Amino acid sequence: MTLSTSDRSLVEPVFRRLNALRILSAEARASLEYAMLEGLERAGSGEDLISEGDPVDSVRVVLSGWLCRYKTLEDGRRQIVNFVFPGESCDAHAYLLSVMDHSIATLTPVIYTEIKRTRFESLVAADRTLAEAFWCETLVNNAVQREWAINLGRRVALERVAHLFCEIFERLRPVGMVDGTSCLMPITQMDLADATGLSVVHLNRTVQELRASGLIVLRERTLTINDLDALKDAALFSPSYLQLYRRS
Repeated sequence: MTLSTSDRSLVEPVFRRLNALRILSAEARASLEYAMLEGLERAGSGEDLISEGDPVDSVRVVLSGWLCRYKTLEDGRRQIVNFVFPGESCDAHAYLLSVMDHSIATLTPVIYTEIKRTRFESLVAADRTLAEAFWCETLVNNAVQREWAINLGRRVALERVAHLFCEIFERLRPVGMVDGTSCLMPITQMDLADATGLSVVHLNRTVQELRASGLIVLRERTLTINDLDALKDAALFSPSYLQLYRRS
């Protein structure tokens, strides 16, 4: 397979993300690149890539677009339990379980790749750096879930929303999706409300409070953080759980 510049650009967020956790060998990068480009898929906004209860036989890695992990109660209420951004996998090791315990849906149009279980297991077995990078990603996802539990259980509304904005900004930074103090925010207030456990009215009021304080600007699907340190202070946010800095 001959790789074009556009092909390499498409998969670059994945390597930026994994290299932030472990430096991949040249061999690992080459083999993963081919595997990803062979399994390219597209989905529109509002589609479930996988539903709770479905069996899992492949690893999905997001190349562009935003997704969410969510669970729904019997009466239809939805709780978003995490977002999935470009460069991240939809649970690299979920195939070790019998079925999915949550659903993953697109929030925007997405491009992703699907690597079958046997192919993925061969890739990580052949290269320790690749295996460690994906395991690190799984551990970071677990840390994110713990932080979100604290968000819902202990932080007040303003802290919750500010913390989520800080986390989104910091998670997009390693994959090159931050432009100065701004990043895309292509999701609805309902999505943000479902992620923070707030009503849409309460969410809107909280966003307005952050705007009025001069900490953020949220306009035209773009989030601008005027003072990241001040926003982190307001959110009681420390990025250490995201493991953004490799050990030497």
